[in-house]
Amino acid sequence: MDTGIRGKTALVCAASKGLGRACARALAREGVSLTICARGTSALETTATEIRAEFGVEVRTVAADLSTPDGRAAALAACPDPDILINNNGGPPLGDFRKLTREDWLRAIDMNMLTPIELIKATIDGMVARRFGRIVNITSGTVKAPMPQFELSNGARAGLTGFVSAVARQVVQHNVTINNLLPGLFNTDRVASAFPAIAKSRGVSTEQVIADRLKNIPAGRLGDAAELGNACAFLCSAQAGYITGQNLLLDGGAYPGLL
Repeated sequence: MDTGIRGKTALVCAASKGLGRACARALAREGVSLTICARGTSALETTATEIRAEFGVEVRTVAADLSTPDGRAAALAACPDPDILINNNGGPPLGDFRKLTREDWLRAIDMNMLTPIELIKATIDGMVARRFGRIVNITSGTVKAPMPQFELSNGARAGLTGFVSAVARQVVQHNVTINNLLPGLFNTDRVASAFPAIAKSRGVSTEQVIADRLKNIPAGRLGDAAELGNACAFLCSAQAGYITGQNLLLDGGAYPGLL
C-alpha cells in the first residue's frame, strides 16, 4: 500500500532507541524526511546515520530535553512546520504511590502530559492551514489497564488522553488527526529495565517476573518495536484521515475487555 506521505516531514521525539526509533524508521521507509530528537547525542547520531544509509531520506538531529522550553524550542527550530508529529518520552519511575512526592508528580506530568500538549499547540495550526497533519502520541497500555507501581504513568498519560479526545475532534475536518498508540510489553530497554525493579519489590527473580508477565499475554511473547512502528506509519498515512481520537492498544491480546 502506498501510504501517500512520501516527501512529508516528521518530528519524532525520543527517537534514538526503542519505540521512537521504530516509528522513525517506519516513516523513513515511506519516504518521510525526519527530525529526530533525544537527550543523548551518541545513540541519536547512530540512529540518524543508519536511517540515512538505509532509506536515503534527510534526517536532522536535535539532542535536547524536550520537557524543557529550550529543548522544545530547539526541536521546533529544526522542524518548524512538521506534517507529522510523533510524541514520545521515557516513562516516569515506578514505585509505591505512598512514597511519591509532589515533585515526582510534577515531573511525570511535565514529561508525559504537558510536553506533548505544548508540541501539539506549536504545530497544529500549521497542519490545519496546509490541510494535512498526523499526530501520534505513544502512551501506554496502562491507560486502559492501570497497573500498581505505574501510578505516575497511569495518571499523566490518562491526562494526555483526555486532552487529545477533545482536540482531535476539533481539527479532523481539516484533515488533521490525533491518535494514541498504547503499547503493552515490548522488547525495549525501558521494559527490560523495569523488570528488575518489579522483581525487587516482589522479592522474586527477574526471570520469574518475566515468566509471570508472559503468561498473561496470549501472543506468548513481548512485542517487537517494528510492529508498533508500522502501526504508527499507517496512522500517519493519507488513508488514515477518517481515524482520529482513537487509542490503539498493541499488547498481544493481554487486555481482556471488550472496549
